[in-house]
Amino acid sequence: YDADICCGEAQPLGIHMYAGGGSCGFLASKDEERLVGEYPARMLSITDTEVEGEYAYGQVRYERTSYIARESAKDWVGTTTGLWAIVSAVYMSLMGPRGMRELGEGLLQRSHYAARLLEEVEGVSVPFRCFFKEFPVNFDAAGVKVSEVNSRLLKEGIFGGQDISEEFPELGQCGFYCVTEKHTKADLQRLAVALREVL
Repeated sequence: YDADICCGEAQPLGIHMYAGGGSCGFLASKDEERLVGEYPARMLSITDTEVEGEYAYGQVRYERTSYIARESAKDWVGTTTGLWAIVSAVYMSLMGPRGMRELGEGLLQRSHYAARLLEEVEGVSVPFRCFFKEFPVNFDAAGVKVSEVNSRLLKEGIFGGQDISEEFPELGQCGFYCVTEKHTKADLQRLAVALREVL
């Protein structure tokens, strides 16, 4: 897209879930010193090694970090964030461009499959068609609050979607659902069956 800078959440890039964490963000930009020098974080980048065609990840522009520049540094980072960055870098290198594309295509297909399944449940609708892996599910026609749907689903051993009815009241009683690579087709079908039973 020819953007100067892009950012995002790196948690889906190999970071396992536990107790609400871990989390790590990413910043990427064109390889221009004026942009890279402004990053307020520790930077990991790809670099050549002594072996032809082999690459490695390492910290770059180390002289601008608080380890060297002390109080005049621009970075603010914790050890855990650095560790998560390494995990994400390893994950992406193991997946490679083809693996990341396959992962993305699979997520897109499964999330849209899930949306179609859920819309077959009476009283359920999916208000938006353009999404990647997360989408709102509306329960207005069922006459049930999202909190009640989630409570009923929990009794079936299923975590419902995040209740977004207060943050986005214009959407009505909506839960925000997410499909990941961990969810199988059977999981999605089980969710649809459970919703049909609890509504």
